[in-house]
Amino acid sequence: MRPSHILAFVTAGSLGMSLAACGGGDAVTDTAAAGGPIAVKATDTSCEVGKTQVDAGTSIFAITNGGQKVTEFYVYAAGDRVMAEVENIAPGLSRNLHVELPAGTYETACKPGMIGKGIRGQLTVSGSAAPLTDDAALLAATDSYSRYVKSQTAALEEKTTEFVKLVKAGDVAGAKTMYPIARTYWERIEPVAEIFGDLDPRIDGREEVTEEGLKFGGFHKIEQDLWQKNDISQSGPVADQLLTDVKEIVTKANAEKLSPLQLANGAKALLDEVAAGKITGEEDRYSHTDLWDFNANVDGSKAAIAALRPVLEERDAALVKTLDTEFANVDAALAKHRAGDGWKLHTDLSQADLKELSDAINALAEPISQVAAVVAKKA
Repeated sequence: MRPSHILAFVTAGSLGMSLAACGGGDAVTDTAAAGGPIAVKATDTSCEVGKTQVDAGTSIFAITNGGQKVTEFYVYAAGDRVMAEVENIAPGLSRNLHVELPAGTYETACKPGMIGKGIRGQLTVSGSAAPLTDDAALLAATDSYSRYVKSQTAALEEKTTEFVKLVKAGDVAGAKTMYPIARTYWERIEPVAEIFGDLDPRIDGREEVTEEGLKFGGFHKIEQDLWQKNDISQSGPVADQLLTDVKEIVTKANAEKLSPLQLANGAKALLDEVAAGKITGEEDRYSHTDLWDFNANVDGSKAAIAALRPVLEERDAALVKTLDTEFANVDAALAKHRAGDGWKLHTDLSQADLKELSDAINALAEPISQVAAVVAKKA
């Protein structure tokens, strides 16, 4: 889950700024949507969206952050169902967001500080348009990725069940061992999990979710009990609720019909997750098992790109070559921090280690940010 705030960490500022900049230059040249990108001027107190009525099909929002806080931009359907999102837009920088929308009523939201419900406005989509999945290759891509999601959700439910049993049995050592393993499957599919309203913060919210009026629970509450409080005698109800929520996510994720743009946006969102929480050490602040999540986010991004690969190879073979190179570089940088079947603790990494990982993610984030535009092009 995206953080409620960015920690003051030596590599966090530079990494967040670099990732937020990726794709920002596309606002002028990207013409995949009729009429060009829709300008969004975000500040700490406002969210000015250039159009409140658009035609069905693919729209591009060009978000510029003129505020002093890192912001996010969302397009919501009814019930805060996330149609598309872009996170970690640093002050003074821009990001583009491609989203495929059928006719209906939606809400846009800027979230300065990346907290709360955001500054909202209505967006009306009218008319009709052939879905991107009318392209057989893009339909095959979404089908392929859906199979991946089902494999990961099955493992997520299985490993979370094991984790919950260990917690309820009072097995601290066993629960500590299983914690990062169970989370691996969550982190691989997090962009899909984030679609469904407040299920994501219930499962994966950090302690700051209380600022948004939510109860602190899920994985990170149990993590706190295990490592900071060293007491899980009262953690049973939290564990039960975690498993209930995970089962609900599994059911919903497996039934979800994804747009090809959700795959492209998700591949980038997973790198934003690395930037905002894993390299900074904010995600698993009690256990320091952040590199497990880092690796899982990269795995999930790879899976989305792998599903889209036939389309990308046909439309932009040079981009595919760059992506292969940069994924390999991230893997090589991360592999240095293997520890047995797992990973070193975040606290065991030096500033030089973190800088190397930051640089590798930055280099991958730039070409990843180009994928949505390629997917949105008419074949």
